[in-house]
Amino acid sequence: MHEVSIAQSIIEIVSGQCRKGGYRSITSIRVRIGRASGIMPDALLFAFDAIKADSPARQAVLEIEEVCVSGRCRDCGRDFSVEGEYVLDCPLCGGLAFEITAGREMDVTDMEVEE
Repeated sequence: MHEVSIAQSIIEIVSGQCRKGGYRSITSIRVRIGRASGIMPDALLFAFDAIKADSPARQAVLEIEEVCVSGRCRDCGRDFSVEGEYVLDCPLCGGLAFEITAGREMDVTDMEVEE
């Protein structure tokens, strides 16, 4: 389950920022996770809650925003977005020449802290 190492990385990132800013603790963390990233949001939440105890994020809530898979078809020239994790062809024209433009990301976007 690679979500444990991802949760650990999130905690390290926000803990470093917390210390750098001179804050006491973190109350919430917001992340954006693409549906094609291979990260399971429920598993990440579980892992985060399991390992946060000895960090400034011990009382933090992890909020996850899922990002749909989006792309641009080279055949029809249009942008598309799908709810699923995989794109096998353009959902608009069926073309096989496309570029994925979103849906693979994993970004820490925001955190709330206490002084």
